Amino acid sequence: MSLLRFTRRATAPLVFASSLLALSAGAQTAQQVTVTATRVPTPVNQLAAEVTVIDRAAIERNEGRTLVELLAQQAGLQFASNGGLGKTASLFIRGLESRHTLLLVDGVRVGSATVGTPSLDNLPLEAVERIEIVRGPMSSLYGNGALGGVVQVFTRQAPQGLSANAKVSAGSNSYGQLAAGVGYGERVFDVAVQAQHTDTRGISATNPNVPFGSYNPDRDGFRQSGGSLRLGWRPAGDWRVELLGLHSTGLTRIDDGPGADARAELLNEIVTLSARGSVLPGWKTRLSLSESTDAYDTLASASAFASLGTIQTRTRQASWENTTATPLGTALVLIERTSEKVARPGAPFSVSERDIDALALGLNGNAAAHSWQASLRRDRNSQFGGITTGALAYAYALTPAWQLGASYGTSQTLPSFNQLYFPGFGSPTLQPEEGKHAELSVRYSVGEHHLRAAWYDYRYRGFISSGPQPVNLPKVAIDGLSLSYEGRWRELDLTASYDHTDPRNATVGNANFGKQLVRRAKQALRLGVDWEGGPWSAGATLAAFSHRFENAANTTRLGGYGTLDLRGEWAFTPQARLGLRVNNLGDKAYSTVLGYDQPGRQAFVTLRWVMR
Repeated sequence: MSLLRFTRRATAPLVFASSLLALSAGAQTAQQVTVTATRVPTPVNQLAAEVTVIDRAAIERNEGRTLVELLAQQAGLQFASNGGLGKTASLFIRGLESRHTLLLVDGVRVGSATVGTPSLDNLPLEAVERIEIVRGPMSSLYGNGALGGVVQVFTRQAPQGLSANAKVSAGSNSYGQLAAGVGYGERVFDVAVQAQHTDTRGISATNPNVPFGSYNPDRDGFRQSGGSLRLGWRPAGDWRVELLGLHSTGLTRIDDGPGADARAELLNEIVTLSARGSVLPGWKTRLSLSESTDAYDTLASASAFASLGTIQTRTRQASWENTTATPLGTALVLIERTSEKVARPGAPFSVSERDIDALALGLNGNAAAHSWQASLRRDRNSQFGGITTGALAYAYALTPAWQLGASYGTSQTLPSFNQLYFPGFGSPTLQPEEGKHAELSVRYSVGEHHLRAAWYDYRYRGFISSGPQPVNLPKVAIDGLSLSYEGRWRELDLTASYDHTDPRNATVGNANFGKQLVRRAKQALRLGVDWEGGPWSAGATLAAFSHRFENAANTTRLGGYGTLDLRGEWAFTPQARLGLRVNNLGDKAYSTVLGYDQPGRQAFVTLRWVMR
């Protein structure tokens, strides 16, 4: 069955879900709370934006999957990757570029200002407690890079008392992982430490179709060591002083031509010191200082175009955030300064650093059946001057079950240092990208069943083209429909989503007018089911994507594909669990980037222990 015929049936799970909803009764379940969507804790059901929270249990169910593969299981998200673990990967939210996604770890920006993309390849997932995803324009709260959405990762925090965990995992392609953590929490002080080590021989990242003669049939493995530290102190009242740290190093083997064991070292470091608490009743403040480092050190290469040495981005950020209770809701005032400094092998860029000063205002409130969000931000940066972005969102509960939502926002993303200044590649006349986003949504939520449909229409000015000597395209358009369902039927937890996204060049007169943007599939279907009975649990995930194109002219086609993952677990004691997972059960051969392979069938056995 072709994917197109397959996706014609995509609404079937949602029709089935609607039937379940019609039969269900009872009070609504407790809603999840997000801090990313408004920068203050807000119940998800009060937001017009589409928000997903991936908890620790969901992360553990995805053994062997990369961070971008985990994210791409969610509605509206897709990925492209140059191989498996530790290889360069891109994340597309609703058809946008990877550079349009802002990645935060505990509120700290994590990314490369040289290529302008989030650092998705080297984060230690065993250090992660949960992940929040917000789709849509977030520049009015977060500034540069949040044009299409925000992914925020939260590291583990110690619960009350003494806690500990350990894990050992083994699998295909000589995969092995060891992880352990310990924590202690009490009223005044808490500490949590988590560490992991991963090693795999991997697969050959390339196949003979790869451009520029980069094919090398050897295995391209990955070795990573990383961990996190969180220290908390409560000196008085609700005040909390917190020190956070994350460190991860990875050694990845790559294919850039025969004749050398090409490899590179990845480094990500984050340090944050913050203090938060109440100044007066109804007024809370948070001060934070942070530094993040993203480095890519090419140790050996077979390519004549590669330079040995380190490409590095160092980002420093200071912010003062205040929230105040008002009759219209919670008001936010944010003052922030961000400094980015980059370095590369050989001669430095003509410009190698930039400073961004920002003031942001927000309002988040609800009354009876109404809820609203508003935000406005002014960024002044040392390269392009001042940029103002804003957003408005409104949701109305027709009944306790039905909610309508609407939003409109503007956004911006700065060109990366490579796009501007890389010798023989960059264009120093590039200007920031600017977007206008509109969305309408309807949500139905009763009992344990939640159904959401969203239509979105995005328009961009100055969209930066890919490849050497990039230019600002006058117009790019993206519109689409996203349907998602999650709920519980008897002993089964069910999820389903279908996306139709049309990302295209809308510049009249351009040679590629009307062509699909590269490496995005127009259609995506995901189905998931999990069952638990006593000490036993099992689950399956099906993901299917239509074809995509490798080039802007749409002459090089990458075929659609579907994968099926199976998992099972046995809790043989209250503290210990033994799990088995098989990814890509059908051993489907597919590529999300021309000439780069994705892993075939892989199996993993995992033993977990948690102190109880």
